[in-house]
Amino acid sequence: MRIGCPKEIKPQEFRVGLTPNAAREAVAHGHEVVVERCAGLGSGFSDADYEAAGAKLLDTAEEVFATADMIVKVKEPQAVERKRLREGQLLFTYLHLAPDPAQTKDLLASGVTAIAYETVTDDRGGLPLLAPMSEVAGRLAPQVGAWALQKANGGRGVLMGGVPGVGPARVLVIGGGVVGTHAARIAAGMGAEVTVLDRSLPRLRYLDDVFGSVFRTGYSSAGLLLEHLTQADMVIGAVLIPGAAAPKLVRRAQFAEMKPGAVLVDVAIDQGGCFETSKATTHEDPIYEVDGIVHYCVANMPGAVARTSTIALGNATMPYMLALADKGWKGACQDDRHLLAGLNTHAGKLTYAAVGEALGIEAITPEAALKL
Repeated sequence: MRIGCPKEIKPQEFRVGLTPNAAREAVAHGHEVVVERCAGLGSGFSDADYEAAGAKLLDTAEEVFATADMIVKVKEPQAVERKRLREGQLLFTYLHLAPDPAQTKDLLASGVTAIAYETVTDDRGGLPLLAPMSEVAGRLAPQVGAWALQKANGGRGVLMGGVPGVGPARVLVIGGGVVGTHAARIAAGMGAEVTVLDRSLPRLRYLDDVFGSVFRTGYSSAGLLLEHLTQADMVIGAVLIPGAAAPKLVRRAQFAEMKPGAVLVDVAIDQGGCFETSKATTHEDPIYEVDGIVHYCVANMPGAVARTSTIALGNATMPYMLALADKGWKGACQDDRHLLAGLNTHAGKLTYAAVGEALGIEAITPEAALKL
């Protein structure tokens, strides 16, 4: 199979879909790898690194898309990239289709077979290809939130850890999954007073057993959420429903009861965001204010630490990429039901029910797609 990796073109996106190590593994498996020139520079990988791994460099993204059987990326294909996709081609990347009807329409029109990192599952009920970036985003959230809390950036002017005689910032984390756990650990490590809310009692027990008094936990209810919102200097939204649009948990009407200059960090923005007033921002222009509340809603947070993120993502995606290349997408998905769960579109058909429900589009089952 010819595996293609174009340079990411989303604003301020410095990650790359294939590391030189992944390219080397693919070549060792007998596949051809083509990489757009300069694709890895943002992550610290030179063209020479890819050539040494056995990859062939192409001058333009158009050449990569035109010649590759499988396209491996990081972010969802942008409008100009979607025009280059074709039926019979395999796309392996993050998609986040539920809040993105334009992308969904274009992928269906192209006929491409698209497997989304964020909906591939595992035997433990986890999302193994989303987890690495969730870990990165979770650890980044308190860091960027602390920056937004600075008065010059519109925040309350509160130091995360306080100083002797002055209390620390109060941080509320909504969601106790991978993102929330890592966010809470880092925020607590910065000296903040942290509370994590979740609706899973087993998850709350796990957090309490593992982290003890490092941070507090609570069962998420409307009343308890509002109580903590009124006290919070920073709120980190870390709620995920796999493949579906994120629920809106904080409403604009509640801002009046919050502290002026409090910061909302919406890590769920790729799935539409979990705050009513969330809208995607970029690393170049990351924050905005609504009714005195500062919002940080960068849709590709891990791109800020591109080298760490690229290597972590590559470690997770490589076995699946090799399986798809070695067996073809149908063979790989027939052998691995968890990889089949990642199938979102095929031959003009939507194959992920949660996206269909969010966008009002009829979806077929992934199993039915295998027969097309």
